[in-house]
Amino acid sequence: MLGIAGSAGNIMQGIGGFVFGSENSASSEDSYVERFLDRISNGVLADDRRAAMAELQSLVAESSSAQMAFGAMGFPILLNVIKEERDDVEMVRGALETLVSALTPIETLHASKNAVQPASLNSDMLSREAESISLLLSLLSEDDFYVRYYTLQLLTALVTHFPKRLQEAILSIPRGITRLMDMLMDREVIRNEALLLLTYLTREAEEIQKIVVFEGAFEKIFSIIKEEGGSDGGVVVQDCLELLNNLIRNNASNQILLKETIGFDPLVSILKLRRGSAYNFTQQKTVNLLNALETVESLLIGGPAGDPGKDANRLSNQTALAQKKILDHLLLLGVESQWASVAVRCLALRCIGNLVARNPQNLDALASKQVGEEPHVEPALNAIFRVLIRTSVLQEFVAAGYVFKCFCEKNSDGQALLASTVTSDASLSSHATLDVGVSMPFGSMLLQVLISTEANEDFEACSRAASVLSHILMDNVQCKERVLRIELETPVPTLGPKEPLLHRIVKHLALSTSARNTKDDNPAISTGESYTEQLILKLLITWLADCPSAVNCLLDSPPYLTYLLELVSNANSTIWVRGLAAIVLGECVVFNKSGQNGRDAFAIVDAISQKIGLTSYFLKFDELKKNFTSLSTSSHQRKPITRSNTASMAETEDVIENEEKTEDGHPILVEIFDSQFVNFLCKLEGDIRERVVDIFSRTKDKVTVLPAELEQRDGEIDEEYIKRLRSFVEKQCSEMQALLSRNAALAEELVRTGGGSGSDSSQKPGGSSSRERVQSEALRQDLQEAALRIEKLKSEKLKIETEATNYRNVATKLEADLKSLSDAYNSLEQANLQLEAEAKALRKGEKAPYPDIDAIREEAREEAQKESEAELNDLLVCLGQEQSKVEKLSTRLKELGEDVDALLEGIGDDAGLPEEDDDEE
Repeated sequence: MLGIAGSAGNIMQGIGGFVFGSENSASSEDSYVERFLDRISNGVLADDRRAAMAELQSLVAESSSAQMAFGAMGFPILLNVIKEERDDVEMVRGALETLVSALTPIETLHASKNAVQPASLNSDMLSREAESISLLLSLLSEDDFYVRYYTLQLLTALVTHFPKRLQEAILSIPRGITRLMDMLMDREVIRNEALLLLTYLTREAEEIQKIVVFEGAFEKIFSIIKEEGGSDGGVVVQDCLELLNNLIRNNASNQILLKETIGFDPLVSILKLRRGSAYNFTQQKTVNLLNALETVESLLIGGPAGDPGKDANRLSNQTALAQKKILDHLLLLGVESQWASVAVRCLALRCIGNLVARNPQNLDALASKQVGEEPHVEPALNAIFRVLIRTSVLQEFVAAGYVFKCFCEKNSDGQALLASTVTSDASLSSHATLDVGVSMPFGSMLLQVLISTEANEDFEACSRAASVLSHILMDNVQCKERVLRIELETPVPTLGPKEPLLHRIVKHLALSTSARNTKDDNPAISTGESYTEQLILKLLITWLADCPSAVNCLLDSPPYLTYLLELVSNANSTIWVRGLAAIVLGECVVFNKSGQNGRDAFAIVDAISQKIGLTSYFLKFDELKKNFTSLSTSSHQRKPITRSNTASMAETEDVIENEEKTEDGHPILVEIFDSQFVNFLCKLEGDIRERVVDIFSRTKDKVTVLPAELEQRDGEIDEEYIKRLRSFVEKQCSEMQALLSRNAALAEELVRTGGGSGSDSSQKPGGSSSRERVQSEALRQDLQEAALRIEKLKSEKLKIETEATNYRNVATKLEADLKSLSDAYNSLEQANLQLEAEAKALRKGEKAPYPDIDAIREEAREEAQKESEAELNDLLVCLGQEQSKVEKLSTRLKELGEDVDALLEGIGDDAGLPEEDDDEE
């Protein structure tokens, strides 16, 4: 470790000089740190070593340069003190406190934001040593209070800088998490530090979460919360709830364990408010309530997306929480308690929506629930609607709208209940004010807001009411038909009869567009971007879907069709407005069952083609889909509430302001274009394109003009007249079929291209445009064929090159085998020569007769030569075959433009055959 620290010392000193100035500016701190460390490691007197430790701690806690210098050389020394001098409690305590100071960031006035923090570098070095983490965890069993306290602080400092690394290290240590859980039963200060450490360790760490729950975390958490005073407690309650949220967020098994062990009573008790305690909403209590509501929301979601048991767990949690009367507490927080912060009210409303979503019992409970105190009692849905209309915070409007969305989703009875209260009343007037009383029925309140817009020009309130009405009408034809029959008095009765509610809403849409254009022309009165038109257009899209009578009602007034055509082509409107208006026009085509001339689907398509151009019209769909993608990527989940993101909050409303200031994912747009509505629009777009192609592929049933050729001429006999009629009809049929085929082909091409050429192309003459399209299509096909041929040639080239490489490898191997065979032959020749020499020497030394060595040698040579020639012949045959393959491949490579000589260059240079030595001694 000393070697590692020595090498890292030079690096960190260099970094320190770069970040904090020259090395000379920090040389004094470096020398002091080095001197203190020398006294600690080499000192003889215990008091002197302890004094040096205290002075080192003080210097490191105050100086960034000292932190940098300590990181370069101090870790091995202090860790050795902790390891070897466990009996000297004061030295161990001082070493731990010094390490905590070295890992604690020091704020400097002149430090840049991108400057390297010495505390972060020190944490990096210490967390990389697994033995160091194990050593620190072992200190938790020490009796000294400060040793345990500083150890927990040191581990917390490490996990804040490198959470993943410390999580893995503690998991690898036997009973590491168990030791930390034991600290929750220690003295209060130790318990609080251990609690804070566990909140960091359990973030996105499923294995640690399982161990913590197994060690009885739920019981300990709620015991501490009760001891600290529930929601009125301090930051310790916040840490407990944050730890609880880490354990159950997207974790269905832990949620089931919580429900089956201690139940939901302790959680619901945290949300209880006493009436009359409205003034006690301190900032810390608000944070505690937000954490508790986040816990409720996690339980009501049921688990991570894609979990097969998510729905069953969600229904079980909804039922269990409803049995604990949590709806009363949520209504008190979200609707009745005006002293609660906006953040609390919004989250409480979202919890109400999640509580009743797709749960029949809870939906009935909300429909019949009353809020308020006598004599001012009203239905809960009326109160939530009033919040939706009156709030000045967009997030609160979105949250209240979320309640109605969850209430109406797959709840036809609830939709019918709300729609039944929407009736025209003589007391309702467009000149009335927006004051909705407590005694008003829900439908009367809704209509009052919708029709009172003209008097006060409050189009935002109208759009909010329209968003609620869209939830009531979603996927419910009976409700659409019922509301469609509502007729309202015109502002001036003498000008005409009553007008349908649908016409009044389209009229308000037009007035809203006019008001927006006025603000755009006069920036001095602009009040920011408005989303009124998008909300009203969403209502129209919902209302017209699968409702031909609504389409027919809309087309009863020709000016509204003209307005929609202008809105689609209005350059001042946003992409959202133009796209949604194009969808409304498409619904007038798809769901049009009218047979009247000028109002049928043919007439609508003709109007679109003439006023907008089909190319430009379909381009609006493509632009809308692109914005769907950007909106889905920009929208983000709400961040969990932690110490880090609440410590700097002046007020809890900052959470709402931060969510409203996202660059792309405006909360209203995210609410309008939820996944369900986006999927509906995508399906509807396909139906519109298909319907347009179908209209272009056939003609109208009526024949308006009778050609003169059909009349019988004077003096013409019947047979000639019949023949002429037959030829005329055949000619007309052939021309009609050709025209229909051409129209169908053009429409299909237009649908495929999606309007890529812009709106100008629709204004060109038909013949020129057709010729250009034909030429463009021919060129495109030629280009595709050429690209396919190129890809095919590339694949063939790659295949041939691979085969050539394989053959070269085979040839090289055969040449190597031939070389080894030649070497073996030469070695045999050398052995024969050696034996011959030995035989000659023996003959000279003795007179006894010896065998004829020359004959033996000649016989052996002939046998070896025969074997060698046979193998050589085989090799030559193989080489001949490979040579022919190489020649064929070379020819093919030349055809493809490859340099064959360059590819074969250098092959066989190092594997040549050695010359055979046939000389004999």
